[in-house]
Amino acid sequence: MRAIRGLWRWRRNPLRRATDLVEAWLALVALVLIAVAAPVLGSVVGAAAQGVLQRSVRQQHHDRHLVTVTVVRRLGGGTPVETDPDVAGVRDSRSRVLADWTAPDGSRHEGPVLTTLKSPHRGDHFDVWTDRQGLITARPLDSATASTHAVLAGFGAALLAAGLVEGGRRMIVWRMVRRRYARWDQAWERAGPDWGKAGTGS
Repeated sequence: MRAIRGLWRWRRNPLRRATDLVEAWLALVALVLIAVAAPVLGSVVGAAAQGVLQRSVRQQHHDRHLVTVTVVRRLGGGTPVETDPDVAGVRDSRSRVLADWTAPDGSRHEGPVLTTLKSPHRGDHFDVWTDRQGLITARPLDSATASTHAVLAGFGAALLAAGLVEGGRRMIVWRMVRRRYARWDQAWERAGPDWGKAGTGS
């Protein structure tokens, strides 16, 4: 990492410029921020995400209910279906059926539903997730998945912070180098008219 390599400029050297010392300080500050502040920020973000996601898990488990539906008959391919968003990726392996079910609030529902039953027949039963009014919804988020998302959020925040710190350090060093080159160009321009002439500097 260039932030670590920049620390060599701390060495005492008669040719060391003030800008070399500034670069060394920048490297040290960047190293401390990357090693300490970025992980702390990642932990804070991860903990905050964990709190929000676990509240969402509890809310979803409170609002969503597993109900048993009964197959009325199998449907053809052209009928609109009440889809379960949680299993949309396996839709090709599912059958369309007309089913009825009782919602958690006691209301009766009937409509087209996708089922994983290989050969559904009238009277077959399977479970779906619904809200309290009986509308089919996705499976509620589980606690382990929520924790995984929180860890990834914290890790991502730490990486982003480290990237921003290193990017900021490189930007400052780049500007310093450009300014240094500009001063060198000015010095060469001033020395240019007399460069190589006999008696120059006498």
